[in-house]
Amino acid sequence: MTSVVDAPAATSASPARGLICRACGTEYPLAAQHACYECFGPLEVAYDEAALARVTRAQIEAGPQNIWRYAALLPAGQDPATRVTLDPGLTPLVAAPQLAAALGIEAPLYVKDDSQNPTHSFKDRVVSVALTAAKELGFNRFSCASTGNLANSVAAHAARAGVPSIVFIPADLEPGKIITTAVYGGDLVAIEGSYDDVNRLCSELVETDEFEDTAFVNVNVRPFYAEGSKTLGYEVAEQLGWRIPAQVVIPMASGELLTKVDKAFSELVEIGLAEAPEGGWTVFGAQSEGCNPIAVALHADTDVIQPVKPTGIAKSLNIGDPAAGPYAIEAVRRTGGWMDYANDDEIRDGIRLLAETTGIFAETAGGTTVAVLKKLVASGRLDPTKETVVYNTGEGLKTIDAVAGQVGPTHTIKPSLRGAREAGLLG
Repeated sequence: MTSVVDAPAATSASPARGLICRACGTEYPLAAQHACYECFGPLEVAYDEAALARVTRAQIEAGPQNIWRYAALLPAGQDPATRVTLDPGLTPLVAAPQLAAALGIEAPLYVKDDSQNPTHSFKDRVVSVALTAAKELGFNRFSCASTGNLANSVAAHAARAGVPSIVFIPADLEPGKIITTAVYGGDLVAIEGSYDDVNRLCSELVETDEFEDTAFVNVNVRPFYAEGSKTLGYEVAEQLGWRIPAQVVIPMASGELLTKVDKAFSELVEIGLAEAPEGGWTVFGAQSEGCNPIAVALHADTDVIQPVKPTGIAKSLNIGDPAAGPYAIEAVRRTGGWMDYANDDEIRDGIRLLAETTGIFAETAGGTTVAVLKKLVASGRLDPTKETVVYNTGEGLKTIDAVAGQVGPTHTIKPSLRGAREAGLLG
C-alpha cells in the first residue's frame, strides 16, 4: 500500500476539494490525514461550493432509500461499486405527541430513531462513509477505537465486505455491545482502561509499520467518518418537507455529531435545498452527568474543555476528552442553544418515558437525550411552542441492564381463570 502522505485521492466525482484545518484554515489534499501539520488542529472535508450548488431535490429523491441518496453531498461513494456499506439511513422520523404532552411541549415533537439502522445505531452512517473512503484510499484492514456501537458497525461492515477487521474497546463495556461485535468474527481487543485510553493506543498504533495498511475510522480517516453524521441532518430536513426544524436536541460524546448536523442544515440552506425556520434553528446538546466536560465548559462560559474520567451508565457517551467539544460549544452558542446533563436515574427515567410514550426503546444515550429535553423545557431554555426534533442514536437492547432492575412482569399468576381473577385481571 502507498504511504499516508502519498495515498491516492478519492474519486474525482466527489464534490470534496480537499481537507481544511478547523483551527487555522490550512488546506490539504484528500488523503488519510486527520490533523493539521501547521497547528495540529483537526481537519474536516472542504467542498467545491459550485458542485454542491448543482445538487437538486429531484436528484436526491430519485436516489436509493439509504444515505447514498446524498452521495452528491458526501466526500466518497459516488460510484456504487466503490462503496463499503450496509446501506444505512432513511430511518423513521417518529411523531411523538404523547411525549410532547408529558413534557409540556405544545408544538410538534419528533424522534429521529436511528436505532433502526442495520447494526442498530447511527454509527452505520459514519462507518459507511469512512470505510468507502478508506477503500478508495487503498487500505485493506478496518479498525476503530469504540465505546461499543462503532465497534459493532466496523466489524459488520468488514464482514460484509470480506475485509479483515480489528477493533478496540474498553474491557468493561456492556455485554450486549461486546457480543454484537464479536459475532462478526473479526479481531476484538478489550483494553483494561477507559475509552480515552483506547483512543490513545489506537492513535499510537496508526503510526506503526504493522498498522500502515489499517484504516482507523475515527483516527486516520476521521474527516471522512465525521461527514457521515451530516446525513442525520439531511434526512430530517427531507422528511419534514425540505425544511429545517426550529430546535434539535442531540446527544454528545465527542461533540462531533452535533457539529455535523448543524453543518448539514447550513449546507442545505446555503445551496437552496431546504428552508430555514424564521429566526434560524437552535441546537441543544445532551450529556450524562458521569461524563459532561462539554456541558460543564459551556456552563462556565469557557471554550476550554477539562478532560474527565468517565463514570455512569451512558457508556456510549463516555469520552472524557472530547475532540470536537469546542466546536460543539461554538455551534450551540451561535444558534442560541444550550447544553445540559442527566444523572443515571434521570437517564433511566428518560429511557422509560420514551418507551412508554413512543414505543421506542432507546439505549442510554437516548435516555440521556430525553432526560435533557425534559430539563430544557423545565428551565425555559427550549421553547415549547417551536417544532423540535430529538435524536435517538441507538437500540435499547444493547444496554438492557440499565433498566433491567426497574421493569418486569406486572403480574405473575397461575395458568387459570382463578389465578387471573385473584390477580384482579377480571375485575
